[in-house]
Amino acid sequence: MTTATERLYYADPFLTHFTGHVVAHGTWNGQPSVVLDRTAFYPEAGGQMADRGVLGGRAVRDVQVDDAGVVHHLLEPAGDTPLPAPGTALTGDIEPVRRRIHMALHTGQHMLSCALVNVAQAHTVSSRLGETVCTIDVDLDVLDERLVAEAEAQVNALIDADVPIRSFFPTPEELAALPLRRAPKVTDNIRVVQIAGHDVSPCGGTHCTRSGQVGLVRVLGVERYKGKGRVFFSAGGRARSELWQEAATLRALARGFSCAPLEVPTSVDKLRRDLTEAREALGAARAKLAEATAAELAGQLERSPERRVVAVLEGAGPEELRSVAARLTNRPGAVVLLAGRSPEGLAVLLSRGAGATFGCGAFLKRAAEAVGGRGGGRPEHAEGRLPPQTDWPALVASLLGT
Repeated sequence: MTTATERLYYADPFLTHFTGHVVAHGTWNGQPSVVLDRTAFYPEAGGQMADRGVLGGRAVRDVQVDDAGVVHHLLEPAGDTPLPAPGTALTGDIEPVRRRIHMALHTGQHMLSCALVNVAQAHTVSSRLGETVCTIDVDLDVLDERLVAEAEAQVNALIDADVPIRSFFPTPEELAALPLRRAPKVTDNIRVVQIAGHDVSPCGGTHCTRSGQVGLVRVLGVERYKGKGRVFFSAGGRARSELWQEAATLRALARGFSCAPLEVPTSVDKLRRDLTEAREALGAARAKLAEATAAELAGQLERSPERRVVAVLEGAGPEELRSVAARLTNRPGAVVLLAGRSPEGLAVLLSRGAGATFGCGAFLKRAAEAVGGRGGGRPEHAEGRLPPQTDWPALVASLLGT
């Protein structure tokens, strides 16, 4: 039986280079794995993602740990090359940027979880440090965003204070005396992370050794999720990168508006007002155009023995067609068959006034089948889209036999 793997990151979370010996080959979810006597690779656990890097010259694509504490290193395939044989000494190199980001995120999560208790009596029930999103779920269904902001400020003040962080395995007597924020999930070999003057929690993850190494903690949002409050956050290098990206976006917007970055909100508000005014003006213009178009088509309607008008309105979309049709179908017995041509195709609308018996939906279905279009509707109103090259008046005439 393979014994539990010695985990070197417990003693030194900054360790990224080590040597271990292969003690066995294993499997994880049906995939072959390498088991070492000791490792600095962190296996996925406790909401923290696994390390990546190189082991024995081969890329490590995943690291997992089983219930017996055996760490499984899953290597990228290398053709027909077999896994290193038991007894082989392997050099491992952990990807340092990923490790450092995870250290800051996990330490930041501890600090923020503790601050949420201090400020809002919101106790963490679960947390997740994902590849792009980090979350803390608390036992309150509603979180006051002002209190969350206060907790964020408390954490960043602690970061500025650069207090020491200790990770250790206390004796049973020491453990009993510690003010743990939450109960341990295991009963043996309980490891504790203690952030001086702030938080004491059982945890097996990789953590910073001083609070200043976290850099910053940033709350990104708060929402209600499955009956609990969820806090989205970032920390360390990831938070820095996000801030730089956002700052670059803000500067680009400022250049586009020819203003200072902090004046962008004012420019956006002005743009919104201008857009609202433009939309109102466009709506008024469209109404006038629809009125004029309907007046022009009304003559054709009055001259038609069947009280029918067929027309193609260049550039008109469904909304414009509806507006024109509404002004024509207020006449009793009117039947309106309109089309609007655009690069995307021919928008068509059929509608009838009171007293008319023309079946709009059935007719449009026949028209669509004839030219390979689509559409349908009720007897009194139907809409669809036909191929752009469709000759609408000729199609209507052929289907009506006129």
